[in-house]
Amino acid sequence: VQLQASGGGLLQAGGSLRLSCAASGRTNGFRTVAWFRQAPGKDREFVAAINFSAERTFYGDSVRGRFTISRDNEKNAVYLQMNNLQPEDTAAYSCAASWQTYASARAHYTARSYHYWGQGTLVTVSS
Repeated sequence: VQLQASGGGLLQAGGSLRLSCAASGRTNGFRTVAWFRQAPGKDREFVAAINFSAERTFYGDSVRGRFTISRDNEKNAVYLQMNNLQPEDTAAYSCAASWQTYASARAHYTARSYHYWGQGTLVTVSS
């Protein structure tokens, strides 16, 4: 199983990007998928998560209202629409997936909940 994140780039503050996370191999439908990000010199930060049916979504405080996570299970893909990007959003964005469904919000925020990780795609926002 492999996860591949794409869609990063360089843009000015206020702009938008859509990141994609494509899963290949024996995915058979990851139950929970999330985006995390890590800026240089900082800890990894939870961005957003979505359950299999897309009925439940979760967002980090710093992105809530600006970012939207979605998924297309037929394509084994998850997306992160990022609007009104700011310089503090500059980071490497990685997608992560789990075979499990979690009841608690906290489990979605926790990196240890995810079994598979993709390489990051870099987002750089200039002021």
